[in-house]
Amino acid sequence: MTNKIGAGIDIGTYHTKVMIVQSASTDGKPPRIIGTGFAETKGLRHGYIMNRNETAEGLKTALRQAEKAAGVPIRKALVSVGGIGLSSVATFGSAVISRADSEITKLDIEKAVAASNEAITAAASQNRKIIHRIPVQYKVDGRPIVGATPVGMKGAKLEVKTLFIACAEQHLNDLIQAVEDSGVETLDPVASPLAASMVVLNKTQKIAGVVLANIGAETVSIAVFENNIPISLEVFPYGGTNITNDIALGLKVPIEEAEEIKRGSVLSTNYSRRELDKIVIARLHDIFDLVEAHLKKIGRSGLLPAGIVITGGGSRIETIEDLAKASLNLPSRVAKLNFGGNIRDLHDSVWSVCYGLCLLNLAGSDKPFGFDIFAKTKRRAVDWLRQFLP
Repeated sequence: MTNKIGAGIDIGTYHTKVMIVQSASTDGKPPRIIGTGFAETKGLRHGYIMNRNETAEGLKTALRQAEKAAGVPIRKALVSVGGIGLSSVATFGSAVISRADSEITKLDIEKAVAASNEAITAAASQNRKIIHRIPVQYKVDGRPIVGATPVGMKGAKLEVKTLFIACAEQHLNDLIQAVEDSGVETLDPVASPLAASMVVLNKTQKIAGVVLANIGAETVSIAVFENNIPISLEVFPYGGTNITNDIALGLKVPIEEAEEIKRGSVLSTNYSRRELDKIVIARLHDIFDLVEAHLKKIGRSGLLPAGIVITGGGSRIETIEDLAKASLNLPSRVAKLNFGGNIRDLHDSVWSVCYGLCLLNLAGSDKPFGFDIFAKTKRRAVDWLRQFLP
């Protein structure tokens, strides 16, 4: 049997990454990375495309590197969506069971989810594009259904709580067009936190309850999981660049040196360790205060047994685990990645989104989240209701 090839494209504010993987021929082994590409991103700000041509040029550079290493061309790929335009909203919908024998069918679920969609306010949906629809909770005649879809059950009324993940429609259009300008078709857009969760979180964590925090250059994205399902997603307009700028201003050093100091790569006698810690801790407190406020908003403050898992470029900051633990009163750890026996060591968590995209690409209809996370897009009409088939 021919091994499958999957590709993922992650266009961040500062760096564009491309990865190509090949499914393992032996069961139990992770897909093998056969090509990677890395280039400077131009034309983005806070995750928004400001200059599509510049963005496409950076992507072309990364694509050439990955294709050369893999020895195969990339025609189609999953593409990450991040930035401050990414957000989620949960709404409720209901439907009266249609069959005379009261048995629930996928049509009833479709109607209930459609009712959830209609419950989204006009203000929340204006200029927005839904990229994921995720049923979070079902009730049949007022009784919660745990661990299964209600297809085949009997009742008079079905209720569903659905998590909708959306992004700015213009940004999505620009992103897809930039990818197409590079000669690649976008199979589907994927919210960056969901892609990263494929790599840095295990099923035990997602069942118990965990928050994944991806600290990027200019944004921090979080996704909260419970019962193996994403229940909330949010993006904040802070990131590692803010910390770098604070260090540069506070210590009166060039930006490049401030970045190295932030990562612990440079030691100098021109400043005290206490002074540096004060600067970094102040900004990290701001970030974790936003995370804590969101957890309080959704009723999960201090109630996630698997704690917080930190990934992204900002996770390299020393002492970030201890500060997160103290700020959130939760277990804390920095994601440790192991891509298996691949072409080179890629233990850096900045590749987590890209590798997650590849895994989702290879998974296809296997529904690694337990359901099809994709909404219908003009690029590929994915029937996300396949999950409800008996």
